[in-house]
Formats: sequence, structure tokens, C-alpha cells
Amino acid sequence: MLLKLLLAWSLMALCVAIHAGGVTSALRWTQRHPTAPGRFWRLTWLFIRLAGWMVLFHLVEIAAWALLYWWKEAMPDLQTALYFSAVTYTTTGYGDLVLPPAWRLVGGVEALTGILMCGWSTGFFFAVVSRMYQAQSPQPHP
Repeated sequence: MLLKLLLAWSLMALCVAIHAGGVTSALRWTQRHPTAPGRFWRLTWLFIRLAGWMVLFHLVEIAAWALLYWWKEAMPDLQTALYFSAVTYTTTGYGDLVLPPAWRLVGGVEALTGILMCGWSTGFFFAVVSRMYQAQSPQPHP
């Protein structure tokens, strides 16, 4: 059980590293591509690209968990492992697939990791949106 928890912790750390790289690159990208105030479609396109970028990182993280389940034969094949991992990471939890008893705590760690990473993405997205709208608002003069 301790080995499985160590594997889960390692994957959690990998997800944090992937997400840190993704958020950092997205932040640098938004700083290099400022938008003009009042440009609705330009801002909307920026938000669509940011959302797609963030979803890509989540999919990479989901795939990392799935590869572990498949490699350790906790799921019968890669397609099933990817589906199970996506449902677990997003905390959807349909319950149509379950891990073997020895792996269930690992699934819980994946769900906790997914909650944290989704929260991080949401916070980042909110910060970018706030910054864009703040740049459009007239600044009060002291």
C-alpha cells in the first residue's frame, strides 16, 4: 500500500509540474499578446485559446494517471484506463468502472489532484479575465 501511495504522490507531483509549466507559459503568452480595450471578439478568442491550452494540460495529466493504471494492470486496457482516469480526475465518478481494492486509495489521490489542478486553472483564468477587464476600466486619478 505504501508503494502505491508513493506512486500516487509521484503522479500528483508530476501533475503539479505539468500545470506549473502550462500556467507559466500561458501567463508569458498573455503578457506578449496584449489586447486592445473594447475588442470583444479579440478578447473572446484569447479566452478560447487559454481554455484550450488549460484543457490540454489536464488531458496530459489524465493520461499520466491512465498510463499508471494500465502499466500496473489496475485497468484492463489503455482506452478503459483513459476513460476511468478522466472520470476520476474530474470527480465525475460515474461508478461504471472501479479500481481493484488495492488501488482505490490511488484513485482518491487522483481525484484530489484533479480538484487542485482544476481549481488552479480556474484561478488562473479568473486572474487573466480580471486583468483584461481591469485594463479596460478607466483608472481613477488621485
